[in-house]
Amino acid sequence: MEDRQRAKLPTDTLRRARSLRASATDAQRVIWRGLRNNQLPGFKFRRQYPIPPYVVDFVCLTAMLVIELDGSQHSYQTDLTRTRFIESQGFTVFRFWDNEVLQQTDAVIEAIWNACRSAAPHPNPSPDGRGA
Repeated sequence: MEDRQRAKLPTDTLRRARSLRASATDAQRVIWRGLRNNQLPGFKFRRQYPIPPYVVDFVCLTAMLVIELDGSQHSYQTDLTRTRFIESQGFTVFRFWDNEVLQQTDAVIEAIWNACRSAAPHPNPSPDGRGA
């Protein structure tokens, strides 16, 4: 993952990510308030993060978790193609509808928190390879 962070991104991808950060939807702003500033301890989130050729809504690199918020403009086939590519890069993708985020914010944040905790490696792995 370190290489991905250090790799030079195409200028248009960076420009698009910056533009998307500046024009966040209501649902994106609500979720960002619940994810930023280490509000889920141990899991740092980034918003509008480039995974070329895409820019994902939110990502936690520690948990290799991508959060995508879908509004009425989303198409099933386009989202499926996008999700498959992002998963091929080693990420797990969670999708939520905008109205779900706006009406059930706490439940969405809790689902994200649970996904992070289950995806993250155990902090004290067994030295002989046994499970926790």
